[in-house]
Amino acid sequence: MKTAFFTLLACLGFCVAQAQLTPFELSKDKNYTATYHEVIDYYKKLNKVYPQQMRTFNYGMTDIGYPLTLIVLSRDQVFDPKLIKKQNKRVLLINNGIHPGEPEGIDASMMFARDLLKKKALPKDVVICIVALYNIDGSLNRYVSRVSQNGPVAYGFRGNYRNLDLNRDFIKADSRNTLALEQIVNTWNPEIFLDNHTSDGADYQYVMTLIETQKDKQNPILADYTSKTLSPELYKRMKQSGYEMIPYVEGGRGGMPDSGIVAYLETPRYATGYTAQRNIISYITETHMLKSYDKRVHATYNFMEALVDLNERDAKLIGELRRKADADVSKQKSFAMNWQLDRRNVDTITFKGYAAAYKPSDVSGLRRMYYDETKPWTKTIKYFDNYKPTEIVDKPLAYVIPQAWGKVIDLYKLNSVTMHRLAHDTTIDVQMYYIGDLPAPMRPYEGHYLHTGVKVTAVDRKIKFFKGDYVVYTNQPLNRYIVETLEPTGVDSFFAWNFFDSILDEKEGFSGYVFEDIAADMLRKDPELRRKLDEEKKNNPALANNAQQQLTFIYRNSPYFEKTNKRYPVGRLMTETKLDFQK
Repeated sequence: MKTAFFTLLACLGFCVAQAQLTPFELSKDKNYTATYHEVIDYYKKLNKVYPQQMRTFNYGMTDIGYPLTLIVLSRDQVFDPKLIKKQNKRVLLINNGIHPGEPEGIDASMMFARDLLKKKALPKDVVICIVALYNIDGSLNRYVSRVSQNGPVAYGFRGNYRNLDLNRDFIKADSRNTLALEQIVNTWNPEIFLDNHTSDGADYQYVMTLIETQKDKQNPILADYTSKTLSPELYKRMKQSGYEMIPYVEGGRGGMPDSGIVAYLETPRYATGYTAQRNIISYITETHMLKSYDKRVHATYNFMEALVDLNERDAKLIGELRRKADADVSKQKSFAMNWQLDRRNVDTITFKGYAAAYKPSDVSGLRRMYYDETKPWTKTIKYFDNYKPTEIVDKPLAYVIPQAWGKVIDLYKLNSVTMHRLAHDTTIDVQMYYIGDLPAPMRPYEGHYLHTGVKVTAVDRKIKFFKGDYVVYTNQPLNRYIVETLEPTGVDSFFAWNFFDSILDEKEGFSGYVFEDIAADMLRKDPELRRKLDEEKKNNPALANNAQQQLTFIYRNSPYFEKTNKRYPVGRLMTETKLDFQK
């Protein structure tokens, strides 16, 4: 009996020991990142050791056939998202492995969760949610694929099982991984979001760089807090930890930071662009790819530690600011569709880099650039961190979405958008857009031929909508998501991502030999049509010498031409209108 008892104790001790060391820590040279199965197995063991303050939840089914695993740490053992909000606690969501070749967050989060539990250091007013490994598909495709990166010895691939970059998928949501993560965001409704990454590009002295929601496109209530309080404190604490931080290094002459760096603009296709639409304070860590892997992991760990501590310190303030921002967006009238860097409004920062030098290439024999790490420098450089909107759209009172556009409806349901359904067929006075000529995309991007430079013409119409069609009022905290996805000119609108491309096709046509006589009769009876044709022939010599093109011109200006061609199907309700909705 005693033998069995001591055997049991030994097994329990072994399990605890195993749960306390991550694969990264067990590796001899700290140059190893855990595989997907090691990650999940580690958290299972950790959960057995600390069953009261840790839970694991599985969401959806990713493209590779595994569910997305969420780790939740709660000091008060409350794991109901609604109850957490009732208790006025904050939720911090940490995402790891969106690009599995950038795995620091995966290993750092395993250590961080363990240490918080082991030291009984979970925050009182913050519940921590950790996506263990987001791009499971890419992580299973394990080899060395990032030639410009210094370790680890093996890691996953950037694309998922469908070869999608999941950090470009947050509006179009092609991947089931994305649907699962959006379910997590909508279930737990975090106030702060962190996405852990590794950089690429120039060489410099810092291990850690940071992207934060661009202040000009962030809600002003939140931007004031993040730019003046939260972000400066994060920079201060990272410097104190031994991992001094700098804004993410983007742009500059030839990629050299001494010519200035540009603040990154994360549009809604990106994780933090998507969360910013929801008034979630959002950060991306970008550790430097040439620094040793152990330093990158520990820098990520230290950043998460600082972020949790500040979230706990300012928990009540962050909650109040979020409520005010949501109320502000609910009443907001105008929304930016895209942004442009304001190069005339420039700030400066102190930057620690390396001298760029040149020497003959061993490959081509020609002149090549390299960074000389024996020649570090510290300079004041330009920091371009101001953006201005290139187009602003006034929101309608509501959007009317035909139920036929099922993917739009499904995404709106997933994203908790409040919608109403028409109780019966109804003709409504709405503003409709007609899409202008589009530049032809040259190549596919993330599985789509993305529309850019979209121009629209707004026309008032009486449109018949049908029982079950959806009405979305723009008096919601999710107004940014609603307007930026439904306005066709938005940089990451549903139209830009090809959700509505079928409206661009003509469905009817004409037989020339039949339409000739009809067209001639129309020109005799309609002097204005004749005038339009003559004017077009005068301005377009190709048309003047092409009979078929002249027939086409007449057809497209006739009552026979389909009224729905290039008509964007979502109506804009501009005035108060009594509508009957399903109960």
